[in-house]
Amino acid sequence: MQETNSPQSSLQEATDTLINKHGMVAIITPFGGKLISLWVPDRNGTLDDVVLGYDSADQYISGNPYFGAMIGRYGNRIAKGKFTLEGKEYQLATNNGANALHGGPKGFHNVLWQKG
Repeated sequence: MQETNSPQSSLQEATDTLINKHGMVAIITPFGGKLISLWVPDRNGTLDDVVLGYDSADQYISGNPYFGAMIGRYGNRIAKGKFTLEGKEYQLATNNGANALHGGPKGFHNVLWQKG
């Protein structure tokens, strides 16, 4: 997938639906690769959506940015936005007070992806 610039178009029309052989259905929007529905069968084969989220894909633009989102480059917080790798210290952009959270200010959850 490639990154594009604006989530302003109707995301509902752009969603992808994946269905497996057991009847499980996943609906994913290109805005952050967010999982907006996951229908799973119970032991009797009755499907139910188990994802906490919004009623439409378009609501993901202005709503909670982490609902259904891909985790991104890393999960959780990196204290003070700093880490050391092979003896070299790196400073990341911070977006949670002094910490870097879920990939920083432009994590994967805020990218509009295009299938390529």
